[in-house]
Amino acid sequence: LLNAAAAQGVEPAKITQHCHSVSLCFSKGLGAPAGAVLAGHRELVSEAWRVRKMLGGGLRQAGVLAAAALLGLEQAATTLCRDHLNARNFAEASLLSSPGVQSLNSPLVSVSLPTVETNMVMMSVGGGWSPTELCQRLQAVSEEEVAETGHAISVLLFPWSAHSLRAVWHRDVTAHDTELAKNKLEFVVRKWQE
Repeated sequence: LLNAAAAQGVEPAKITQHCHSVSLCFSKGLGAPAGAVLAGHRELVSEAWRVRKMLGGGLRQAGVLAAAALLGLEQAATTLCRDHLNARNFAEASLLSSPGVQSLNSPLVSVSLPTVETNMVMMSVGGGWSPTELCQRLQAVSEEEVAETGHAISVLLFPWSAHSLRAVWHRDVTAHDTELAKNKLEFVVRKWQE
């Protein structure tokens, strides 16, 4: 919800105005260690509360988690926009840095730039490799890589389907981390082409 609102430049209430219920997770992009909130009609929230208790859910001293969630909410606009920018920079070519996925012009991996609207980049994988194999190569660090690039970078991506993988940015992934990830992808693609 908050990523969609940030990408559209609107308040979350604009998106949820016609919804009868909304759930928002405080972890992930907001950076809280845990927690979520449910909003809706009194009956819905009461039933959710009852079921949660019945299933053993509950937390006695949630103040520390609530403080982390509050901090995440207060910084959400800045943090989420930065995450979106980092994802976009990873996906496209940057004149001041290493090439993005799109500029690699490789049959191994490609991205449709119009689909990069938030903190997620969906990449198509081809060239005879599976998304799982590409993810494994991006995670592994070889002596050759360290010798050539001067860095030991491990990039964790998620195989999304039989022909695609997903990269997601969050508050702990910096612009510098994004540059290192682009360099790693470029290294993997170059070694594949050789």
